[in-house]
Amino acid sequence: MTGNDAAHDIRRLIPRFDHLKWKMAAAGIVIGLVSGLLVVVYRLGIEYGTDASRWIYARIRETPWLIAPWAVAAVAAALAIAWMVGKEPMAGGSGIPQTNGVVICGLKMRWQTILPVRFVGGLLGALFGLSLGREGPSIQIGASGAQCVSHRLRGRRREDMQEHYLVTAGAAAGLSAAFSAPLSGMMFALEGVHRSFSPAILMGATAASLTADFVSKYCFGLRPVLDFGDIGQLSLEEYVWLIPLGLVAGLVGSLMNRSLLGFQTLYGKLPAWSRPMIAIAIALPVGIWLPDVLGGGSNLIDTAEHARVGLGMLCLLFVAKMLFTSTSFGSGAPGGIFMPILAVGSLVGGICGEVLHRFGDLPSDAVAVFAVCVMTGTLAASVKTPITSILLAVEMSGTLTHMLPVAAVAFVALLVSDLLRTKPIYGELLERYVRAQGMQMAIASHVGSGIMELPLEMGAIADGKRVCDVRWPSGCLIIGLRRGESEIVPRGDTRLRAGDYLVVLFSGEEEREVRPAMRRLCDARLD
Repeated sequence: MTGNDAAHDIRRLIPRFDHLKWKMAAAGIVIGLVSGLLVVVYRLGIEYGTDASRWIYARIRETPWLIAPWAVAAVAAALAIAWMVGKEPMAGGSGIPQTNGVVICGLKMRWQTILPVRFVGGLLGALFGLSLGREGPSIQIGASGAQCVSHRLRGRRREDMQEHYLVTAGAAAGLSAAFSAPLSGMMFALEGVHRSFSPAILMGATAASLTADFVSKYCFGLRPVLDFGDIGQLSLEEYVWLIPLGLVAGLVGSLMNRSLLGFQTLYGKLPAWSRPMIAIAIALPVGIWLPDVLGGGSNLIDTAEHARVGLGMLCLLFVAKMLFTSTSFGSGAPGGIFMPILAVGSLVGGICGEVLHRFGDLPSDAVAVFAVCVMTGTLAASVKTPITSILLAVEMSGTLTHMLPVAAVAFVALLVSDLLRTKPIYGELLERYVRAQGMQMAIASHVGSGIMELPLEMGAIADGKRVCDVRWPSGCLIIGLRRGESEIVPRGDTRLRAGDYLVVLFSGEEEREVRPAMRRLCDARLD
């Protein structure tokens, strides 16, 4: 029996949807290895670069004349960053909005150019201490590695649905390897990237995330990036503070979004070549007088957790970290905001805990719990991914004992953010990127056909209607439907139900219009 015959027999034994599910799982393992290795190398480079920046600024503080060679290097690095981002705009900034755009909006991603810009640009930013995280770029690096694997697996065939699944799996692997947090990687891929819970997506993301976590732990050890395993628990009487903490976290998350977007708007009025130069120039006084603010901010989370500095210094670090992150990110330099948002939130939590400890009856052990809760709430309010935020805190703490207070603060913060009409930061960044590029990258270079799978949510426009009664977008055809464990070839009189998964065939010419139109029909209406 030949290999083709065996593969044909397997396809006959396994239904089409289950075959796709296990195919995604097998591909996810390969993606986890590739993306995990790429992220590990990137993570090492950023860590060494940030350590080197602190050493350099310490030498400059002792020997001021070293500013002259630093300035020459800074100008060269800034021009190099501006040139690289100009050549490959998709590699600028965080990387998470661009990855979301690939999966949701059909943006085109070129892994061949994104990877070198991410590595070189990220390392240059770290060497000068810019307040940028590695997690967002790691997600795009993981997605780019997955796209590379997808191109090798599919050959010349175009399979949009499977490539988007693999890109989602690569994003999960990227976050998993960056944080050593596989559950958070899986959930972020579902909640923050693909925004649906297809079994095929889940299998691919799970396999990739776990494999990448193994690669990460093999290189960095078993401890997570932020280890909160030794912090105590809040007493039931202290749970009364969770609602005020959620209110504060929601306000800080909304303020963080407005600061990031505001400085990005200001930078947009300047020539592109000058933006990284301004950000690096700001890093000089920050590095000399407040070196703790340099880099992503994991050290600040540890500082807030253990209250190693006074209340006044915590307040100064909070203001400096938020503003320095905004000036660094607004410049368009390659780097993320995931870790800086966590750092800002933990500092605010530490401030709240210290105030209540000094002027109230809060025990000192509770300060660390406050830092973790507000950190999680700030991320949930800014990014609007509460489940990912909660899982991240749980994985970092190494225990489920803090899940209730963390979840309570996260959902209160999310409510405050919604009441303030704060939009998800990555959604806003994606809209700005699409407008800046004029949607040029959202049009397929090869006009053919594509396939996508998406869930039908309760309350959606198509929910409860017959296939023939729905005004589907021009150029698309419903070719398959999965309901529970059953697979259906839909007819015109087939009535759609919430929970169905639709398989849609669409023309490459209509790709830009079909994707958002289908989501409007299948996503739940909030009005």
